[in-house]
Amino acid sequence: MDRLKGKVAIVTGAGRGIGRGIALRFGLEGAKILAVDVIEENIQETVRMIEQGGAEGVGVCGDVSLTSDVDRFVTKALEIFGRIDILVNNAGIGGSKTCLDTPEAEWDRMIAVNLKSVYLVCKRVIPEMLKIGKGKIINIASAYGIFGSPHTAAYSASKAGIINFTRQLAVDYSPHHIYVNSISPGLIETEMARRKVGDPKTLSHLLQFIPLGRHGTPADIAGAALFLASEDSDFVTGHNLVVDGGETIRLE
Repeated sequence: MDRLKGKVAIVTGAGRGIGRGIALRFGLEGAKILAVDVIEENIQETVRMIEQGGAEGVGVCGDVSLTSDVDRFVTKALEIFGRIDILVNNAGIGGSKTCLDTPEAEWDRMIAVNLKSVYLVCKRVIPEMLKIGKGKIINIASAYGIFGSPHTAAYSASKAGIINFTRQLAVDYSPHHIYVNSISPGLIETEMARRKVGDPKTLSHLLQFIPLGRHGTPADIAGAALFLASEDSDFVTGHNLVVDGGETIRLE
């Protein structure tokens, strides 16, 4: 349980769900965690859980769509831990509207939190990785960034942007031993998906399209993130790892 021993990881959106699952798994594997979330009480609970698992964790409350907040939490990570080896851009928000139903302000907020934030955090962290000559970046996208889904105009656009931005970053920075990959989760049991997985009728309908016959959990995504953060993935870059129980193969 030491595949990330001595590594320092920043995980955004770590206050619950997938981000919390990744932060906890990384801690169990020996990493020191700087956990970021916009809700103070959630992030403090994550830090408490990290410490209960025997790892070192620090929580920072911040909005990843704001340059000033990004600079603040990255600076804190460097002040406390001295370096950044792993970055997980997980923070995001959901939405369920068509193009015509989406107000411009809502579109802008979705793109800012889900996509612009990846640019802002990478822009701040990559120079620190260049200093140490290596790094691992994992961007959390979505299966909705691959195939069309009803009533997810802004959300799907933001997640598709993450997938291709990941590829672009990999082209630019892989020669510097900075590996950049994305993960596209399918139906995962999180607070964001509670309406879907919490209603038996809706869940039964959705499971028809998942060959494995179940929804995923944050632990499923954390395992994939661990692979991409560890040395086991040192010949993998610019890849979008789909973790969806086989859902997308039914839709291709």
